[in-house]
Amino acid sequence: MGSSSSTYRPKYIYLDIDGRIQKVAFSKYCNSRDIMDLFCIELFQNLLVQVLEQFSRVFKIDELKTEVANHLAMLEKKVELEGLKVVEIEKCKSDIKKMRDEMAARSNRTNCPCKYSFLDDNKKLIPRKDVPSYPKYMLSQETIEALRKPTFDVWLWEPNEMLSCLEHMYHDLGLVKDFNINPITLKRWLLCIHDNYRNNPFHNFRHCFCVTQMMYSMVSLCNLQVKISQMDILILMTASICHDLDHPGYNNTYQINARTDLAVRYNDISPLENHHCAVAFQILTQPECNIFSSDSERLIGMITLILATDMARHAEILDAFKEILDNFDYSNEEHVTQLKMVLIKCCDISNEVRPMEVAEPWVDCLLEEYFMQSDREKSEGLPVAPFMDRDKVTKPTAQIGFLKFVLIPMFQTVTKLFPEVEEVMLQPLWESRDRYEELKQIEDAMTKEVRFFLLTPFVFPLTENKITNNPFFHGSVVTV
Repeated sequence: MGSSSSTYRPKYIYLDIDGRIQKVAFSKYCNSRDIMDLFCIELFQNLLVQVLEQFSRVFKIDELKTEVANHLAMLEKKVELEGLKVVEIEKCKSDIKKMRDEMAARSNRTNCPCKYSFLDDNKKLIPRKDVPSYPKYMLSQETIEALRKPTFDVWLWEPNEMLSCLEHMYHDLGLVKDFNINPITLKRWLLCIHDNYRNNPFHNFRHCFCVTQMMYSMVSLCNLQVKISQMDILILMTASICHDLDHPGYNNTYQINARTDLAVRYNDISPLENHHCAVAFQILTQPECNIFSSDSERLIGMITLILATDMARHAEILDAFKEILDNFDYSNEEHVTQLKMVLIKCCDISNEVRPMEVAEPWVDCLLEEYFMQSDREKSEGLPVAPFMDRDKVTKPTAQIGFLKFVLIPMFQTVTKLFPEVEEVMLQPLWESRDRYEELKQIEDAMTKEVRFFLLTPFVFPLTENKITNNPFFHGSVVTV
């Protein structure tokens, strides 16, 4: 029995697998060749499993790469649509400090046209790159509708809200889409425009917004997008925004009489308007702010309109427009240019078109700026215009002549081409004229009564009660 059991005893092989001893039993009928074949098969199977695992990993990596690539492509498309390109964001990080230093330096400029230095030819305006840096104001439907009308109250809005309104106008008119304007470039350009308007009583960023909003109203009221090209609309809107850039608060007459740097630079020919063009050009030549894409036609068109805002050229421009009015041809480029010049002039001085509660504060602002200039002219021994002298002008006298001889005739001329202007814009001007004439009559009556009591000697008896009850009497009663 013992030999029989030993005859069928299996063979064992001990293997070291990862530091562990494993015992493998084989039948006694297995020879060494069978054992080697068995091990080869096992090793081959293990190798196949490892190869399959490797292939699986490779395929998973490829799938992951494909998924990541697709995701990146979607993100890049989204970034492009939003105007937030990676290269711009990287520029922002390196330029913000330099940008802030420049803004701080610019904010320290004084309002005195003789003491501050205007932007010299070699100095470039550095645009703000940390955009969007003003809170995005979501316009309500009510605001959107009101924005298209001359009755829009421009005093209700903060600077960031006005910027959002201007941005909306460019989108609403289709200018961003038609001219492929990068939305971030538009934002940056508007911010740079805002930063280059001074805090003057009248010629400030709110005036810029006021003129542009009136132009936007004119485009809507007169249906201009059907009558002139989108290029013309772009030039009208952009010129309106840029037309008083870096205005010092002292007009051309002062610049010329005081022999300022601007007057010398531009040989006394529209020094302020030429300066506004120069600043606008400097901003637009910056790639980060160039909404025109270096299109010379747009630049020339904008410059032509800004130069037309010089009131010294008022009669010349209006007379030229009247000559072509009867045979006006929208296909004639010169006719359209004359129209655009008159339109920007209308918008530039259109405050009295607005409701009284919106228009009247602008008169106060303008007179304050006038008085600042006339006070300076007196101190420097320069000529003083009577309509700017605080000792001679009043609000009614300042407005009546301007309404009767400048505003009303110009809007009447425009009405011949656009009859719809009469009710919406010309009628408020007539009402404003009548209101100021009534105020003038009251003012004259009061002045006359005051003079009577102050200058006329008493040649008839007056009781003490009659004198002291007069509203213009101040002082003690002297018995006559």
